[in-house]
Amino acid sequence: MPECDTRPNASSALLAGRNVDSVTRGAALGRIGNLEVRLARNEAEIAAAQEVRYRVFYDELGARKDLFQAHDRRDADRFDPLCDHLLVLDTTLSGPEHRRIVGTYRLLRQEIAATAGGFYSEGEFELTKLIARHPGQRFLELGRSCVLPEYRSKRTIEALWQGIWAYINHYEIGVMTGCASFHGTVPAAHAEALTYLAHHCRTNSAWDVRAVSGRYCSMDLMPIEAVNAKAAIAAMPPLVKGYLRVGARIGDGCVIDREFSTVDVFVVMPVKEIGARYVNYYGGEAQRFAA
Repeated sequence: MPECDTRPNASSALLAGRNVDSVTRGAALGRIGNLEVRLARNEAEIAAAQEVRYRVFYDELGARKDLFQAHDRRDADRFDPLCDHLLVLDTTLSGPEHRRIVGTYRLLRQEIAATAGGFYSEGEFELTKLIARHPGQRFLELGRSCVLPEYRSKRTIEALWQGIWAYINHYEIGVMTGCASFHGTVPAAHAEALTYLAHHCRTNSAWDVRAVSGRYCSMDLMPIEAVNAKAAIAAMPPLVKGYLRVGARIGDGCVIDREFSTVDVFVVMPVKEIGARYVNYYGGEAQRFAA
């Protein structure tokens, strides 16, 4: 059975909440060994998270930088002041706390995005139509996910997800969305993985999102009979595979992002459809993560 064809559903009631104050005041949302996860508390920590993003996206992956980014060595845009910035810190590192950041996620809530002309991902995908079809849901955009190379482990990913669970509990989020990226600007270089996603991991009609007109690239790039499921899954970036494991689905079409040298797909994760095993593992019952 393809990896993302069947997922158990879980009631949102299973998402037991933490102490909500711990989210808004930047207290630790969880700890795993030497790793701590929480929201950024101040501008210095946001700037440090932007520096981590620069090291990953520009130094490591070759994104295009402008003169300001090259001078500041920070990945920053107009959405950063609107977002909450989830951080993973290595508590064993010396120096001020903002120098201990080893991973980050950018979180943008629907009500905040509405004051600024929409979500970041609306430049690539028709998210507005999806939101209009689900007026009773609160949307959260996940973006700018990155971890320093030496910290790319299961523990770091678990820490980030525990922080996300605490956040969606606090703000009663119904749907998580965002872009996930394949490296490079040639969709055909990822033909097997993209074709697999197009045939086995697409959203249903209620949750479908299409790439914007003029940027749409087909994901159906080879005969499905020629796709080896195991090889296709192995070729996917870890972030894409991680989203699929928790029950995410993929929108219609991919988009070439030349600034970041990526091929982007759109990810949709209704919270109530996330697999029960992950709800229990990362959610309120996950005392292993208690701060």
